[in-house]
Amino acid sequence: MKWKQYQPLIVLVLVAFLGALALTKGEGKGFFAWMHFFMGLFLCQFAMLKLFRPSSFVEGFTKYDLIAKRFLVYAYAYPLIELLLGLSYLSHFFPVLTYIITVILMGAGTVGVVKALKKGLDVRCACMGTILDVPLSTVTLSEDIAMGVMALGMLIYQILLNFS
Repeated sequence: MKWKQYQPLIVLVLVAFLGALALTKGEGKGFFAWMHFFMGLFLCQFAMLKLFRPSSFVEGFTKYDLIAKRFLVYAYAYPLIELLLGLSYLSHFFPVLTYIITVILMGAGTVGVVKALKKGLDVRCACMGTILDVPLSTVTLSEDIAMGVMALGMLIYQILLNFS
């Protein structure tokens, strides 16, 4: 694996991490708020990259995403869904619904990436649009899993908070 290829991804994650840290510190909030800000910033950044060249994103995304392979309209809508999710995290708009949708999308994405990696497909990851050239790899898989786990953790936390 060539780390130079992943430099754009590392920069985007670092910017989301630091942005979430700054927002959390500025509001005097804790880890739960940091996760919201991180997810929001991360998803908005990635949606923006996909929206620069939607048709190129769709072309790459349909090669490995299970839902996009079957429903082309989903592939075109995905960057907007991702943007809406990011904005929902940042604004705390319908958080439980936001968590559920994120878990479903990241779960489906994880399965698609696993299948593509098992087949040995040599494709670019559409996760950052086609502006940045990052190969589909275990890093992509880790990203999907991490985002899904964070959303699931927030969902469980929210449910437990409502029952206590």
